Amino acid sequence: MKFWPVVVFHLIGTIQFQSVRGSDNLSNGLGENYEWHTLEEGLSLSKNQGQPLMLIIHKSWCGACKAFKPKFAASTEALELSQHFIMVNTMDDDEPQEAKYSPDGGYIPRILFLDSDGEVHEEIFNEGGNPKYKFYYYDEQSVIKSMKIAKNILPHRQSRGDEL
Repeated sequence: MKFWPVVVFHLIGTIQFQSVRGSDNLSNGLGENYEWHTLEEGLSLSKNQGQPLMLIIHKSWCGACKAFKPKFAASTEALELSQHFIMVNTMDDDEPQEAKYSPDGGYIPRILFLDSDGEVHEEIFNEGGNPKYKFYYYDEQSVIKSMKIAKNILPHRQSRGDEL
């Protein structure tokens, strides 16, 4: 019986370690091959590197989100295009609350494209979707189309670290 506290301590430590380690995976089911960042980190990187940001807002309990995630995760074309963006996805309590992140409502999933100054570009939306929910995406092809548009219209500056 004198080993019981050691076993309990070890078990609690193992659970806490796995919990912390699991939080390091920022993919949230959207693909581990993408280079994901937190929103705060992504906004900073976008500003410093002069690269646009792609933000996916979703929930763990959302049926539409669950259907979308594996499609996006498996898309080699979206993965290739992601190299032109700072990639951010927020899930559940990490959803940003500022009004600019809900330009036409708080539905999910929604995908927004931001310039390196952190401004949402509302002119980049799912053109094949419902006009009432312009930033709702249901498949990888609709996202790829918007990623291509964003890549072409959002400016890519030289990294601020390279300036004299």
